[in-house]
Amino acid sequence: MTTSVHGPEEEAAGSSPPTGPPRSRRALVAGSVGNFIEWYEFGVYGCFATVMAATFFTPAGGSEAEALVRTYASFALAFFFRPVGAALFGRLGDRAGRRPTLILVVLLMTAATTLIGLLPSYATIGPAAPWLLTLLRIVQGLSAGGEFGGAVSLMTEFAPPGRRGLYGAWQSFTVALGLLGGAGVAAGLATVLSEAQLGAWGWRVPFLLTLPMGLGALWLRLRLEESPSFRRRPGAAGDPAEPGARAGAGAARADARETVRAIALGVGRLMGWSAAGYTFLVVLPSYLQSVLDASFRQALTATVLANAGFAAAILPAGALSDRVGRRAVMVSGAVVAALAAFPLLYLLRDPGAPTAAKGLAVCAAGAIVGLLAGPGPAMLAEMFPTRVRYTGLGLAYALSNAVFSGCAGLIVTAAVERTGNADVPAYYVAATCAVSALALAGPRGDDHRRALRD
Repeated sequence: MTTSVHGPEEEAAGSSPPTGPPRSRRALVAGSVGNFIEWYEFGVYGCFATVMAATFFTPAGGSEAEALVRTYASFALAFFFRPVGAALFGRLGDRAGRRPTLILVVLLMTAATTLIGLLPSYATIGPAAPWLLTLLRIVQGLSAGGEFGGAVSLMTEFAPPGRRGLYGAWQSFTVALGLLGGAGVAAGLATVLSEAQLGAWGWRVPFLLTLPMGLGALWLRLRLEESPSFRRRPGAAGDPAEPGARAGAGAARADARETVRAIALGVGRLMGWSAAGYTFLVVLPSYLQSVLDASFRQALTATVLANAGFAAAILPAGALSDRVGRRAVMVSGAVVAALAAFPLLYLLRDPGAPTAAKGLAVCAAGAIVGLLAGPGPAMLAEMFPTRVRYTGLGLAYALSNAVFSGCAGLIVTAAVERTGNADVPAYYVAATCAVSALALAGPRGDDHRRALRD
């Protein structure tokens, strides 16, 4: 039998229908829409961090800095529940299927985000307000942890031959669109509403907009088919035994150890993407406000530009990785991010630098992150076999984001406040990207040409 070097679709076994363009595109849209909603909310939360701090975390006599740190602590807590969600929903998705799991995930995500827009403030119900917000953030963390693994598995398993990098890049692209959409809505509200109106009720509008978006995502996923790789995985359709169970307990333990090693390696490969992405794309607004004394509108404009650069680079980077390999594109992105971190901050702090130059700089910073985010999903999918792909890649991504993204705002804000060193974000990005560059040097250069492992 001839083995394809492009994708699993060329070797569909049994009665599984081949993956055609309409089915692939349908899977792409259904997988992408949940990512958009998830990251739209994170973008909104990041843009309104100072407003959320005043609304939920500022009792009488509390300082604004303390409230902002507590807001980011709630932000980080949600990220630490992402690995729990990745393990929980990943196990379900690897056993019951991608489709039913992704339907459940989008329901939880939509409900939690919509309820944030309805929460009473600290002034209304006292200490219960931050606790309720944190509870909803936990639900969001659980659902977000289950979203990435399922969406990437779905997209890459449906990808046509030779286009896995491009299809996986749509996950990151919809992340960028979500962050850009959240920042755009926040910037629009900041333009038409006064600061008093934003603080009183305007911040709730972006969260409430999640409800119609979530209902649309649910409709798309209800029409979705199961992926061909999942249908023909070992143990499916008349072959109920798992590979480890047939081979014995020793083989099962060896398989588990291999999966754990792949997850750990995946975290190392992703940490630069996670840290640079959140530092440049999400933490930047409050950093500009608290450290560089920028206005709320200026900070939001910088965020929109950074996310625009991020979005513009992702799909070309994913497509390029289908031609030259994941390693070449991602190592280049990690090295450039590490080298550019300090010049970027120095330019932003320079009072004499032209505004246009600063705008181009934050846009370029976003584009550098896109070099990592474009090939990243496909690279992760290629690290795991079908039977553990949802769980494995979801856990690698969730753990990396929990530590290096969810903590980015908390680490940067607290470190700058304690040390007075405004270069903290640059040190953070440079160190994590250097480690990622080393971890990324390991993948085989031809992984992008090989079939996904069944």
